[in-house]
Amino acid sequence: MSAGEGSGAEEEFLRQLAGLLKELHCPDRALCGGDCATALQKPGACLRLLRFLCTELQASRLLCLRPRRDPSPAEPLPSGEGIEEEAGMVQELVLTLQALGLPRPMLGTLASRLLRDIHAKVLELLPSLPPGSLQPLLTYSLDAPRWEALESLCQSLRGQYCCRRCLLLKRLDLTTSAFHWSDRAKAQGEAIKTVLTPIRKALTPETDVSIAHVLAARADLSRLVPATSKSARQGTCCAINKVLMGNMPDRGGRPNELEAPMPSWQSRREDGGGRKAGRQCWGRKKKKK
Repeated sequence: MSAGEGSGAEEEFLRQLAGLLKELHCPDRALCGGDCATALQKPGACLRLLRFLCTELQASRLLCLRPRRDPSPAEPLPSGEGIEEEAGMVQELVLTLQALGLPRPMLGTLASRLLRDIHAKVLELLPSLPPGSLQPLLTYSLDAPRWEALESLCQSLRGQYCCRRCLLLKRLDLTTSAFHWSDRAKAQGEAIKTVLTPIRKALTPETDVSIAHVLAARADLSRLVPATSKSARQGTCCAINKVLMGNMPDRGGRPNELEAPMPSWQSRREDGGGRKAGRQCWGRKKKKK
């Protein structure tokens, strides 16, 4: 924006200011809805304008300081098979460089050179850590048979995780479907689907745990702290724990304590039994020859 000089400088500045507020989608309709000069003469209008411009400036600075998460914004990723896997590897590499404070490598940098720089930076930062930090959980050297055993164990655990996740997702689907039974939920069915569908699609039964997570695990991962320990209770103890519940009524529900029902005596029906009702025969029965 440039105000310029002369008699029409103020009008030009106000016109440019009104256009800027419209481009920035200013929510204050009093400033960008009509005559900007008239709106700024009202009490508090200039303060609202300065507050809006300051927040826009802060947001732009935060966006500039925000780390670029895309691997290479100038060049698109190559097309073909394994695009997602390559993008994931590049993403992990970019996050590693950001965590170590290393600059983005130049185009054409060899992978061996980049790995040597990362290794040197890690060795430089290790002495600054407390003693005993970053101790690996897996301390044995892996040969070919151990790699095969580890891969087999990983596949077995992955199958179990997938089975459990399928069970949990099925329970989730049944629970959410039960919400649609009420009359009020039927009226809001489309709104509920709009909210739940994107969340449900993101939940897949496949797990992303791999051998790389085992190699990256540290010794503190296997440290189990009991939930009733003194250190753990310091964060979970509250006044409600001292409230004791009184005697609850016995609701039964124990089949082993129930007696088997005894058969009840019923009178013989008139039209039932061995003989037919109606015609009766008196006297002796003739013996069969």
